[in-house]
Amino acid sequence: MALLLTWNVAGRVGPNQERQIAALAERELDLLCLQEVTPRTKTRWIEALEARGLHVAVSPWPVEPRGSRRLAVLIASRAPVEALPGPDLPWSERHLAARTAGIEVHTLHAPLSSKDDLVKVRTLEALFAALADGGGGPRVLAGDLNTPRYESREGEIVTFARDRRGRLREERGERHDRAELMLVDELTRHGWRDAFRALHGYARRDRSWAMRTGFGYRLDHIIASPELEPVEADYVHEWREERLSDHSAMWARLEPRP
Repeated sequence: MALLLTWNVAGRVGPNQERQIAALAERELDLLCLQEVTPRTKTRWIEALEARGLHVAVSPWPVEPRGSRRLAVLIASRAPVEALPGPDLPWSERHLAARTAGIEVHTLHAPLSSKDDLVKVRTLEALFAALADGGGGPRVLAGDLNTPRYESREGEIVTFARDRRGRLREERGERHDRAELMLVDELTRHGWRDAFRALHGYARRDRSWAMRTGFGYRLDHIIASPELEPVEADYVHEWREERLSDHSAMWARLEPRP
């Protein structure tokens, strides 16, 4: 059994980072995935998590960490963490794969749709290809996937390639639409489970990123391979509501399937 928590910590620094560390210290967990770790916050995150007895790995920056390329990701675990080679991604610092506690863990912070050179599309396509091959034993994907735009109560999923009325946006196109569906929809057709939807269905209208008006999207996910069964899962919305981050954290308890 593994209790996993994922959180986009929004690059918070100084006292705000310390508030995040204190909040996490109150939660029991076996595995932790963080997104938006920056050069300014990396050392403090490693220090704080190792003080809890966790093993930590952070994705390396292949280029100078500036602008959108300053955001890395982190995996921490009570068991030793073995970093694994990942797929060829345009912004490789946004993804990290590691084997720990008998599970292959992937964490991803997908780029925004508006970024140039189809970096979001290429990222989602490459990671989907790596995960959908059906091999490798128990695996889990956790992180800020920056999709979908909308999920209906009937289970229809609408991407950011479409407008508010569901019409395909010409500047995005069909490839962008397909790419955004790969991890949150197509992967489940390969036996993977969206932990939150598997346990709560589509009646819950949770938003893991929201404006102060309350309008937002469910961008943060935990998706488990067929070898794992989500038995509990939910969001920690109070951390977003307390402005520790602009994202809610998400957690899931996973068990091996018999």
